Amino acid sequence: MSYVQLASALVFILIPLVLTYTLKLGLGNDILIATVRSIVQLLIVGYILTFVFESDSKIYIGLMILLMIVAATLNIIKKGDGIPGITGIILLTLVSVEVLTMGIMLGLRIIPFEAQEVIPISGMVIGNCMILSLLFLNKFKDEVERGDEVIELILALGGSPKTAIDRSLKSAIKTSMIPTIEAQKTMGLVQLPGMMSGLIIGGANPMEAVMYQLLILFLILTNAAVSSVMVGYLSYRKLFNQKAQFLGLTYRND
Repeated sequence: MSYVQLASALVFILIPLVLTYTLKLGLGNDILIATVRSIVQLLIVGYILTFVFESDSKIYIGLMILLMIVAATLNIIKKGDGIPGITGIILLTLVSVEVLTMGIMLGLRIIPFEAQEVIPISGMVIGNCMILSLLFLNKFKDEVERGDEVIELILALGGSPKTAIDRSLKSAIKTSMIPTIEAQKTMGLVQLPGMMSGLIIGGANPMEAVMYQLLILFLILTNAAVSSVMVGYLSYRKLFNQKAQFLGLTYRND
């Protein structure tokens, strides 16, 4: 695809812009900012990846993954506003999931340790963890805010912090995992996944594209479980002090 063809594709941005201004949804600026940021960020990443792929240096591969983890963490912690130590929790979760998934794939020789394989898959893993963590934190904070009286009542009756917050915690974990599970149920029937479609457009054999996509689906399911559970069980402890007293959220978003 040439830059001229890419510029022609901007017509797809005009449609939501027209709709949001016509209906007065107030999303025009957000759409424009998102469009500009995506263009700039992806073009920069494209040049960086070209350099990394050509150098095939393990150090550059590691730095690229680190950059993705830091960027994802900075985005997630905005939703973790009010939970003490959320930055460390998110960093630990992202690093753990990345090490787990890459360790399994490289250890079982599912993929080779090459930039063309490791970086795109790591990006999918980290990006998926970011979305799941955002979903979890959004739901968890809402559950805590609405159920704070119940939590305090259970504590007053002698219940432990884990017992008091168990319902809110599991509800948030389930909510963050459900979209991934439901999407996987209809994969291939309702939609052709992005990676599979990209490989087919690039000329790959459809069955090879299917096998790669199945690998990503299995990874995403693991991400959904591990990231939600880790963020959840590491976060809830921060809402109680050493005397098992409920502190609640330190502060809330407007």
